[in-house]
Amino acid sequence: MTTTQQPPNPPSGPPPGRGPGGPGDGTGADGPGGHGGPPHAHGHSHGHGPAAPVSRHLRRVIAAVLIPFTAAVAVGLLVLWPGSTPDHKRTGVGFDRQTQSAEVTRLEKVDCSSVNPSADTPNGDTSTAEGASAQQQAKGRCGKATVKVTSGKDSGRTFTEIVQPDSPRQLHEGQKVVVAYAPDAPRELQYSVTDVDREPPMWVLAALFALAVVVVGRLRGVMALIALAVSFAVLTLFILPAILQGSNPLLVAVVGASAIMLVALYLCHGLTARTSVAVLGTLVSLLLIGLLGSLFIGWAALTGNTDDNTGLIHGLYPDLDMSGLLLAGVIIGSLGVLDDVTVTQTSAVWELHQADPEMGRRKLYRAGIRIGRDHIASVVNTLVLAYAGAALPLLLLFSIAQSSVGTVATSELVAEEIVRTLIGSIGLVASVPVTTALAALVVSADRPGGPGSPAAPGGSSAPGRAAVLGGRGRRRKR
Repeated sequence: MTTTQQPPNPPSGPPPGRGPGGPGDGTGADGPGGHGGPPHAHGHSHGHGPAAPVSRHLRRVIAAVLIPFTAAVAVGLLVLWPGSTPDHKRTGVGFDRQTQSAEVTRLEKVDCSSVNPSADTPNGDTSTAEGASAQQQAKGRCGKATVKVTSGKDSGRTFTEIVQPDSPRQLHEGQKVVVAYAPDAPRELQYSVTDVDREPPMWVLAALFALAVVVVGRLRGVMALIALAVSFAVLTLFILPAILQGSNPLLVAVVGASAIMLVALYLCHGLTARTSVAVLGTLVSLLLIGLLGSLFIGWAALTGNTDDNTGLIHGLYPDLDMSGLLLAGVIIGSLGVLDDVTVTQTSAVWELHQADPEMGRRKLYRAGIRIGRDHIASVVNTLVLAYAGAALPLLLLFSIAQSSVGTVATSELVAEEIVRTLIGSIGLVASVPVTTALAALVVSADRPGGPGSPAAPGGSSAPGRAAVLGGRGRRRKR
């Protein structure tokens, strides 16, 4: 007679991975909304969250630092909130002009001599810029444009705009333009073309950017766009009006940058211990940048009033601290790159700990700092080239003047950019060891499976290791 071997009796307790906190439990990874598959179905780590569990004690320590900091930022926002930008009488200079939309309805070419009766008689010397310009204005062909105002109280009104042949901006029929309005000028001179209307290409480019971010980043991309909108709102609704109201620019910049940092990091990366470490690293680096900026801007006697725009601001608001405004710009300008460095370093340390949970804090720090050195080299080079690119016309002007390197570097225009670049770079370099050390301390403070670990109730090491490698145990607290 053939007998059939029966399988051994199952253990009296729940099967591995199916007890409280396991995949079959409502609190597990395969609870409501989970896949409910076999234990090996989640044997990999999801890249969207930290892999190493953090003990309740460490979460309390992090909260003890961040909650008072967040409360202080909120109080600062309430105390310094400006309400609105203060009114002033328009000067009609630069950006401080009334503008309206308009359209070029007609353009004809005419002899410049017929529309430039007061032009200087050319002397034949075209070796100078003035001589060449006078020659073209006397003998060249100018554009005579009829422009119709399309917005404001004078909508439908037309005026004539003469475009010189050597003008960098040439008009054409049907072109949308921006016109300046000077109410105190004679009627025939009240309107003049100041720029072209760039709204359509700018909106299309912004839409392409948002589409690319959402397609590639998906939900993270959507969160990043929301964080970007919040950052822009803090900048335009709080930082700029508060500075114009007379508040200390450094204090306003610190409070505003901290608010942007908290919203952007937690919104994009989640309310986790890993994000909290990145916030702490960013905060320390911002404080260092503020201290160094205050020291060297004062030591180098940088006024912050170096061009027509800053001169106009100082003329409109003489009590405004322009050097403080320069320092505020350094802090805000460094924040975006700092976020990238601190989040990357924190994530690197977390992933290193996931790959080898037995790695101690010193090994974690050394491995993380090796990654950080590559990051430092690329980020500092990026920051320097970004500032150099923005100041390229200025550097070209000094090159044309054949000034010495020392003269160029110590002039206030260039010295501002050098101080801005070097202080921001020092803050970036410092953020790497600071953030790496904080992350190594946090992730190595508790061993998976040890007492107090959320992944291993009862102190068993196997479930704790499973939580690190696959997340099969209780839902991890971040």
